[in-house]
Amino acid sequence: MLLKRVGAGGQPAPSPAEAPAAPGASSGNPYSQAAPMPNTYNQSPVMPTAVPGPNSSPIIPGQGLPSVLVDKNKLRDFRNQIVQRIQSSIGPNTVLTRDDKTIRELASKFKTFYDQLQLSLPADQQRMLFDEILAEMVGFGPLEPLLSDESITEIMVNGPNQIYIEQKGKLKEIDTTFENDDHVMRVINRIIAPLGRRVDRKWPMVDARLPDGSRVNAIIPPCSLKGPTITIRKFNKKPLTWQDLVRFGTVTEDMMMFLEACIRAKLNMVVAGGTGSGKTTLLNVLSSFIPDDERIITIEDAAELQLVQRHVISLESKPADVDGSGRVEIRDLVKNSLRMRPERIVVGECRGGETLDMLQAMNTGHDGSLTTLHANTPRDTLSRLETMCLMSGMDLPIRVLREQVSSAINLIVQQARLRDGTRKVINITEVQGMEENNIVLQDVFTWVEEGQDENGKVLGALKPTGLRPKFEDKLKLIGYKLPPSMFGGSIPGMKDIYGNNNNRRIR
Repeated sequence: MLLKRVGAGGQPAPSPAEAPAAPGASSGNPYSQAAPMPNTYNQSPVMPTAVPGPNSSPIIPGQGLPSVLVDKNKLRDFRNQIVQRIQSSIGPNTVLTRDDKTIRELASKFKTFYDQLQLSLPADQQRMLFDEILAEMVGFGPLEPLLSDESITEIMVNGPNQIYIEQKGKLKEIDTTFENDDHVMRVINRIIAPLGRRVDRKWPMVDARLPDGSRVNAIIPPCSLKGPTITIRKFNKKPLTWQDLVRFGTVTEDMMMFLEACIRAKLNMVVAGGTGSGKTTLLNVLSSFIPDDERIITIEDAAELQLVQRHVISLESKPADVDGSGRVEIRDLVKNSLRMRPERIVVGECRGGETLDMLQAMNTGHDGSLTTLHANTPRDTLSRLETMCLMSGMDLPIRVLREQVSSAINLIVQQARLRDGTRKVINITEVQGMEENNIVLQDVFTWVEEGQDENGKVLGALKPTGLRPKFEDKLKLIGYKLPPSMFGGSIPGMKDIYGNNNNRRIR
């Protein structure tokens, strides 16, 4: 262990050879108990007299007396010792909540056990030590600083000794680790306990969410061979707007104007894409175009949609109880939602037999419904819809399924995560109906790739195809007369319905 001595004001303290010997001290290691330095291990941290709000931790200022700067491993040992003593003092089954009273009590216990261990750390390490202890007692342990970092969009815990994060669309490994498998399990249980969910060897998988809505998946041994694994998909504390997506280059302003018109015209829409392509984020933005006076029912496995309207009913599936009974699937919720007088049904993701029920709802008067699913292209989206309808157990002819799909779905919005980590809407495609035994698709907007620059950034443009959708008359009926420039054409001097010569909507 390499220890660096620090004196008052951050100045180096006298070396052991220069420091005056304490009465009765013997020669040898100056850091041993037989030869303590004056005040080195007897300094107590001065605790705050007032505790800040719940989003911040108490400040623990250091004093001007000599202190010892320790490395990360030693600081972790101190943390574990103090956490064990605090846990023993409050009882192993005590559940703590992060509020001012709890933080004050933990600060008091921290001071007591800090003194008992005869520690003397610089002010910044005292703060760091208390923050880590607070995270262990009432937070999510080593994940706390990662969750508070807004630049991190995804966290992947691959067992106790390996953590990856996603920043700006790129994955990288960090040096943060857990102590052992039990440490990871404590964090998993702390995440799922408020939701009434469980994970054990009998059922080693669980979906959950954090208090801020971030999506969590955990899988543990025996299914996970590297130990307990956690995957967290973080969401912005402030929901993104369509202006944010335009600024990021995910869509163009014309595309968002077109999609807004489609939402208000109550067209049924599917947002498709691969894992991590931004489907849920786009679904949130599209949902914000739904008028405030409509009743919206959202259905999800783990609630993560952040709708801004007031009249929103959020439904969430329920896993089976310990005895295997009591399971409520997405399909059950879709059927139940039809009895709740919905004006819009928003299904977070279709994965199985609920797809057929969703199509039936769209075909029986519940226009303007939205959902997402995993697919790589608009044509693959149709194949996935057919496959998932067959998963319902209904032995329907393929032509019947395709007729259901072509009459229910009006628009497919295809999203993708490009190789440089950026996310783009690469297709907005109209479903035009059936032609013999095939569903006819027509792109309205598409992504045209033009290569990449020297930094690996993908170059390209989102462009209209020059074709106007067949459902344009529906948009005109609600007052959206879309200008020719939106679809690649132009008429000199023509103004759009907003009175803009440049044919762009100003908000």
